[in-house]
Amino acid sequence: MRILIAIDKFKGSIPATEAAQAIASALNQTLPEAVCDLCPIADGGEGTAEAVVTALNGEWCETATFDAQNRPVTARYGLVPTADQLEAIMEMSAASGLAMVSDLPLNPAIASTHGTGLMLQDAMERGVQRVVIGIGGSATNDAGVGMAAALGFRFLDGSGAALEPIIANMDRLARIEPPEGEFPEILVACDVNNPLLGPHGCTRVYGKQKGVTDFEFFENRLLHLADIAKRDLGVDHRDVPGAGAAGGLGFGLMTFCGAKLTSGFDLIADLVHLRERIAAADLVITGEGRLDAQTLHGKGPMGVADMARELGKPVAAFAGAIEAEDQLRTRFDLLCAIKPKEMPLAEAMQRGPELLTEAVIAQSPAIRDLLTGPTDRAQ
Repeated sequence: MRILIAIDKFKGSIPATEAAQAIASALNQTLPEAVCDLCPIADGGEGTAEAVVTALNGEWCETATFDAQNRPVTARYGLVPTADQLEAIMEMSAASGLAMVSDLPLNPAIASTHGTGLMLQDAMERGVQRVVIGIGGSATNDAGVGMAAALGFRFLDGSGAALEPIIANMDRLARIEPPEGEFPEILVACDVNNPLLGPHGCTRVYGKQKGVTDFEFFENRLLHLADIAKRDLGVDHRDVPGAGAAGGLGFGLMTFCGAKLTSGFDLIADLVHLRERIAAADLVITGEGRLDAQTLHGKGPMGVADMARELGKPVAAFAGAIEAEDQLRTRFDLLCAIKPKEMPLAEAMQRGPELLTEAVIAQSPAIRDLLTGPTDRAQ
């Protein structure tokens, strides 16, 4: 009996790695003959680095950097050696995340991705040939200007003087000077399709949660930045789907670093060899904090379930709460909500690992039935 545990985080309650460990521990009690393969997953948001580094047995390293409000912090990211190269796995939120500055009044006009750039620079100095970066959870709306400055780009005014690389100054931008040298391959895990500008852009869709009140202030500066980048750097990514991710960091990574944006789940699935691990399993267990109608539109557990069914494998899902159960039952062989209906949400989130463990133990007879039942599930 080989069980693959490919589970996402229960946001605010259980990190993906801890959820996978809790499920494995419960299975070891009830199905001791089972061999568990732990493969925490993510979609490019917070928890991506943890999931990938754990799944690939990478190692963590730390670097001194700054948060979005320019306070010194220590950020960590993963290093994963492959057969032919060294890869860095990181999240911008480790340096420039919104949660890191929740104790301060939000000030998006000066909030900067400079710390993310320093983290990238540290990885480059360690000799990585490829960087995978998740860009969810940002505190910034600077289109990656701070990041670019940390990597050696200069932003100059009309007199040739260097501007402080914050979005508030981009109305005075007259020229962008790139550094010498090349960047490693950079893949951006991104599952949003927003452009940089306009009604569906980063400012109007996500700016409010970062403290933006004057939308035109930011729109005008982002537009001017995109125009100067097009002229000086010869690229124009403002309308690329995902350019508006993370306050325009998607745009910045493409524009300044030549990065490629790709589906978060697909990228992570490829990195952790998910298809091969599903093929080797007798049963797949997945899940996340909430399963509902949105799950059917490409979220992580749905991607796992679709892949499992393609390969004829039964798939079980655990979640904090489950809605649209009738629709979901057509895609999962077993569904289980771990939160008791009468329990307050705050208590359930605090007791997440305990509730997940209890739910898996309670469902172990059904899990055993899936392991010993029909296996022709390919669609």
